[in-house]
Amino acid sequence: MKFNIFYGTTLAFFLVLSSCQKNNAKAQEIGKDGSVETEKPNSNYKPAFAGQTRIKAVKTSTPYKVEIIGEGLGRPWGVINLPDGRFLITEKTGFINVVSHDGKQITKISGFPKVDSRGQGGMLDVALDPDFKNNNTIYFSFSEPFGEGNLTSVAKGNLSADLKRIENVKVIFRAEPSYDGKLHYGSRLAFDKDGYLYVSTGERSDKVTRALAQKTDNYLGKILRITTDGKPAPGNPFIGKSGYKPEIYVYGLRNPQGTAFDSSGQLWETEMGPKGGDEINLIQPGKNYGWGDATYGIEYSGDKVGKGITQKEGTEQPVYYWDPVISPSGITFYTGNIDEWKNNLFIGCLSGEHINRVIIKDNKVVGEERLLEDQKERFRDVLDGSDGNLYAITDSGKLYRISKQ
Repeated sequence: MKFNIFYGTTLAFFLVLSSCQKNNAKAQEIGKDGSVETEKPNSNYKPAFAGQTRIKAVKTSTPYKVEIIGEGLGRPWGVINLPDGRFLITEKTGFINVVSHDGKQITKISGFPKVDSRGQGGMLDVALDPDFKNNNTIYFSFSEPFGEGNLTSVAKGNLSADLKRIENVKVIFRAEPSYDGKLHYGSRLAFDKDGYLYVSTGERSDKVTRALAQKTDNYLGKILRITTDGKPAPGNPFIGKSGYKPEIYVYGLRNPQGTAFDSSGQLWETEMGPKGGDEINLIQPGKNYGWGDATYGIEYSGDKVGKGITQKEGTEQPVYYWDPVISPSGITFYTGNIDEWKNNLFIGCLSGEHINRVIIKDNKVVGEERLLEDQKERFRDVLDGSDGNLYAITDSGKLYRISKQ
């Protein structure tokens, strides 16, 4: 045991040193077009406008350090801060961990409902109630066994004073229909300034459910806007409109695992495409974001998706897309201690095995950087920490801290 503690400390110390050195000395690999992408695209599709993909590469000039401050977190999916700086980190098998600010202490919260943790399912995202300091209420999303399959559900409950149990659990929303599958749950949670909860849902991957992303009589492939009781939020774009579920805010999404508000209150979303076609979208109420009618990706088989079109009247274009994919998961806008990163979008990337830094000006992407590629980790979620640092969790169960040197 003593050896393991020593080894972990030594490893973390080595990572700090090596990351500082690489930040100052190692040049980012650049493609022939001046972007961070060095691989050929999977398709011959052309962007709708200049700068929609493969934008110029940028490189951070501020020295920063990278530390692994926590390990052994199982299969984490979402990470947020408690008001005192501790972390709540979900674990896919069906619970949430409380992790101390330094990452050394991990305690388990029990009392959650059963999850279906096969494939991409399980305990997924977590969010604090806007009045958490007074009511100790959290919201969490999970893949719930339901009907003849499972679905993305949102529940809320009260944390006990010692943060060891969740009590008074109530499922407030189910993204029906249920489906017997194990992919594409979407499932990010985000509160707006008015206290309404945004819930992203996937279209469950299979071709039989893909079409539901374009249909408005169901909750698959959508972003939903609900109250803290799971009701349609006032002002939703389709309230009272025949053929539309009143909770729908936008539709036509594939597998949206990232949502975040920028400093002006605009909602941004990232979603995974098939083979190519990962997207960044600026979310505007009532809009159709195209999947599976229009996409910059192709089927995993190499065939075209649908009619093989990238634009369709009545659908929105992505602000930015990637081909090949990076598999964007959780996202955050940075407000911390590194000035040149302020208001940049940070994306945890799975197959890309890096943290993506995107510079956005006037709602257009103007620069991109790939961070922590040397770590060879699948980054599941990123957090703009309350202490001014950037944090990230990985599929291998690690908690990273990226701070100004």
